[in-house]
Amino acid sequence: MVKLFDGINPRNREKLEKIFETQTLHVKKNTSILKSIHGDNLIGYVLNGYLEIIKNDSNGNKTIFEEIYDEDTFNTSLLTFNRGEYDILAKEDSSILLIDYESIIEEKEITKDYYLQFIKNLLEITIAKGKEKNERIEILTKKTIRNRLLEYFSIASNKHGSKFIYLPFNFTDLADYLAIDRCAMTRELKNLKEEGFIEIKGKRITLLYEKYSSSDPLINI
Repeated sequence: MVKLFDGINPRNREKLEKIFETQTLHVKKNTSILKSIHGDNLIGYVLNGYLEIIKNDSNGNKTIFEEIYDEDTFNTSLLTFNRGEYDILAKEDSSILLIDYESIIEEKEITKDYYLQFIKNLLEITIAKGKEKNERIEILTKKTIRNRLLEYFSIASNKHGSKFIYLPFNFTDLADYLAIDRCAMTRELKNLKEEGFIEIKGKRITLLYEKYSSSDPLINI
């Protein structure tokens, strides 16, 4: 995926960071970062680390809304508006560059090549994130735990062009990401393994099937 400062040399990147009056936030593992964010419409750029955007419901259940890795971005507009419902948790020690969105759209020197490159990168990232959210919606529309798991595996396999999938998080977080019960998911993973659909070794999932259909009676259980 395109990175925010792709095609921009270090000197021009420094100019942009000065123009945008960026701030750098350092957070420890398992720390919420929203309390340290001041502003309603900021773009966060992860310099290093790993974050999860968490959605909490009224029953205390949580769903992983989005995962954010090194050189990935997120926007705080929805999160600050819905404080209490959403949170951003650092899953490891992380550093985040914060950019005020208003400073980007109000910038006068829009003819500079490096500024135009920055805008192009930002638009491409926005489009890619939209695609990822559509994939997530496709997963969550599946009615059974089995179908959600297999849809997730299929999307991950297609992205990397491999039958080997390396989970980016633990199985508890996978259940939260898929919005399913952890124990029920564990049972379904065991069933899929016993029926020859997958192999599991640590966080590595090996797909033993090539394609599946939501109408397949083996899938809809």
